[in-house]
Amino acid sequence: MKQESKLSQKQEPLAETQAEATQNQAQTAREFATSEELLRADAAQTPVPPEIEQRLKKSSAQIQPPPARPWWKNLLGR
Repeated sequence: MKQESKLSQKQEPLAETQAEATQNQAQTAREFATSEELLRADAAQTPVPPEIEQRLKKSSAQIQPPPARPWWKNLLGR
């Protein structure tokens, strides 16, 4: 009797672990129509490290927008 209870106690955590693994696999299995959708989904799930975020903010602050063109140059395509 004691051996059976020990065996069943060992099997229960193993069965729970296997059930969790199959649930995780079912949740992570997704198909994407385009690579852009894949990148957007990945970006939504992946946090940006603080060091990289600071460097991006610093470098993007240094970038100046191109000078605005007059409306007539846009219209004539010059």
